Amino acid sequence: MRLTAWHGLGAAGLAAAWLGLAGLAPARAAAPPPQPAQGPGGAGDRSATIVKRAVGRASAATFAFYAAGAAPAEGRPVVIFLHAWGAPNPQSYGAWIDHLARMGNLVLFPRFQEVNRTRPADATANAESLLKAALAELASDPDAKPDPKRVAMIGHLAGAPLALNLAAGAKEQDLPVPKLVFAVMPGGIASNPKARGIALKDLAAIPAGTMVITVIGDRDARAADAAARRILREASAVPPERKLFVRALSDDHGFPALTATLSAPAGVESGYDGGAIKLPPDPKDQKAPPFKWSADMALTGEQQTLVSQINNARTDALDYLAFWKTFDLAAAAAFSGADAGALKNNARFSDMERWTDGWPVKRLAVETPRAAPPPAPAPAASSTAPAARSSTAPARR
Repeated sequence: MRLTAWHGLGAAGLAAAWLGLAGLAPARAAAPPPQPAQGPGGAGDRSATIVKRAVGRASAATFAFYAAGAAPAEGRPVVIFLHAWGAPNPQSYGAWIDHLARMGNLVLFPRFQEVNRTRPADATANAESLLKAALAELASDPDAKPDPKRVAMIGHLAGAPLALNLAAGAKEQDLPVPKLVFAVMPGGIASNPKARGIALKDLAAIPAGTMVITVIGDRDARAADAAARRILREASAVPPERKLFVRALSDDHGFPALTATLSAPAGVESGYDGGAIKLPPDPKDQKAPPFKWSADMALTGEQQTLVSQINNARTDALDYLAFWKTFDLAAAAAFSGADAGALKNNARFSDMERWTDGWPVKRLAVETPRAAPPPAPAPAASSTAPAARSSTAPARR
């Protein structure tokens, strides 16, 4: 009779009964580490009201975000955020932008692309023009008050080479020279002048005092790896001690798993929807330039898939610890004049904390790129032309 009763419970009932007899509860998966309460990667000033405005004009606007109230006497550090191709709405990165603003930064988000109407070849010039106008307008604003001596750039995917281009052309364009370029999942670089994508400027023009850090993930990483190493190599005036190559590692020890994909740096926050921010009107007497469509304006199928992933991304421990914290630490080091070697030797920089069961999350892999080999010396030109062999000269034996 007792055997019949146990048999009727089935496998699931038997397991539950056994756990009940043993006084045990079902096992639960470990959760990822939460956001730090304060400091790098932390929540910042949660009591602050964040100003969300657009400067420029409707057809050429830059979104600006900063904490309400007067800026410090020295001004606010400026973080220029350059989005992925096809993701010009700041809400796709709203969680990171919110963090940056609550940490006291002035965040500028230039809308350098109008989807399906902007050519990649025009993106650099668009961003330069937008930033010059935005910085000029905000310079006299006592609440925004950008500090031109503390400027950092964050670029995601195609925004990464764009950030490098801005850094390379800053002096020529009369823009503040950034102390830090933080290139996350770099991509969208044109392979040649006629290819689709962002054409890199001469990155050797980036000043030696700029810190350059590339961050990639271990999923879909082949292209980002090649692009990151190319950026570090071509920024040849920047010494190796001011460069870092960082790799975020996926970790499925607990639930939800941490997956370092190309879209991982995005984190949607609807409170930063650009559509809800009033744009300044265009001058009434201004006529839009004639529009001429070209095939490279349209998003490819792969780009559409990636943009969809970006626009649906949610924040997790990778955001807090692999991207936000590393940027905060890098910016503090760059603004103080420290080199990247100090970051690499800082155990906190690569630490990803622990799952709730105490198991450590996989640390960031941090490398100092090798110095580029010096160019081979050109052969010395002879001062005299080699004598022509006489037709009567004896042949070699």
